[in-house]
Amino acid sequence: MTKARLLRLSVVLVSIFMILLIIVYWDNVGTAHFYLHTSFSRPHSPGAIAAGEDWETLPDVDEFLAKLLSSSLKQNSSIPRKTEQLLVQGSNKPVVSNLEENVRGYDWSTHKDRTSLDQEKLQVERQRTLREFCANSSFTFPTKERSFDDIPNYELNHLIVDDRHGVIYCYVPKVACTNWKRVMIVLSESLLDQGVPYRNPLDIPREHVHNTSTHLTFNKFWRRYGKFSRHLMKIKLKKYTKFLFVRDPFVRLISAFRSKFELENEDFYRRFAIPMLKLYSNHTNLPTSVSEAFGAGLKVSFSDFIQYLLDPRTEKMAPFNEHWRQVYRLCHPCQIDYDFIGKLETLDEDAAYLLQLLKVDRLLRFPPSYRNRTASSWEDNWFAKIPLATEGLVFPTFPFSSHQVQPLLTS
Repeated sequence: MTKARLLRLSVVLVSIFMILLIIVYWDNVGTAHFYLHTSFSRPHSPGAIAAGEDWETLPDVDEFLAKLLSSSLKQNSSIPRKTEQLLVQGSNKPVVSNLEENVRGYDWSTHKDRTSLDQEKLQVERQRTLREFCANSSFTFPTKERSFDDIPNYELNHLIVDDRHGVIYCYVPKVACTNWKRVMIVLSESLLDQGVPYRNPLDIPREHVHNTSTHLTFNKFWRRYGKFSRHLMKIKLKKYTKFLFVRDPFVRLISAFRSKFELENEDFYRRFAIPMLKLYSNHTNLPTSVSEAFGAGLKVSFSDFIQYLLDPRTEKMAPFNEHWRQVYRLCHPCQIDYDFIGKLETLDEDAAYLLQLLKVDRLLRFPPSYRNRTASSWEDNWFAKIPLATEGLVFPTFPFSSHQVQPLLTS
């Protein structure tokens, strides 16, 4: 009888040990290897979890996981100095091979940064504005009232996690996301070049930047951590520094239109341009390739694009493409309490301040802006032929832009 009990006890202990191994060592960027190098006031120190502070409201399993993770934090508290020195090295200018980047070019001019005090006040104001609108019961939009647990996994695919530095970035296409993804690759060391992690963001080829396999995103947690995935997400959201960048929603639409329909893009021509030309420009027998269409002068107009966005049939067939999907559907700002909100209109200052707060400004610098970036001043000309009532249907009025149109929830 005693031997049988010992055998059962051994089986239980081995099972528990294997579960812990699966949780901790499932992949090489697992939860157990994250580093918190941030200086924000709201994220807590690693010891806060171990001491039980701020975790009283969490379920038992969350408390267990928090303690497990905190023990790993103590073992992995900093990046080696040698690695830090290596990361500041690398070329200072990009190798431009992509058509879109070649057309735009880079702006290597210097910009006068805001003072840290001004930036701190700006962040407080942006976060306050967001909280007020999310709490405003008279202001509604789809999915506003749901909780984080109600968000399907597939809608969390824009939240990129860097476990090495304790950072979560929600990327919004057409808001400098290519270069922010490059920064995340360098920080997380998720991509190697001949066995060595990339040190300079601009050395990373564009095709690798947008490859989903390059990044660890929240939607991948389920297959990595199973039933523990939501608990781990909540712990990371509580402990990590979370940021996103937004822009004027109308200007974001112009930027999306320019890059996807004014340049030859085979995929977007077949998936979107052909249906738009047929539905809104009465074209038939269209060329099968974008080069033939451009050669024949067959291009989608901006008016066609706006009609496509307003057409109720559009999303019945498929959700909006991420390049023009609203931010509240990409980053869930009323369910996730972001620590830093940047704007494209102040990208250079915001990026420099954020890297400083993350204490990675010695490791890298944010890549320079495009010279030919779509500017807010273009908006009047582009929307001149679009009725004002139509504009209101595309994006309702919110805060956070030069004329009080909110890019955070709807851009």
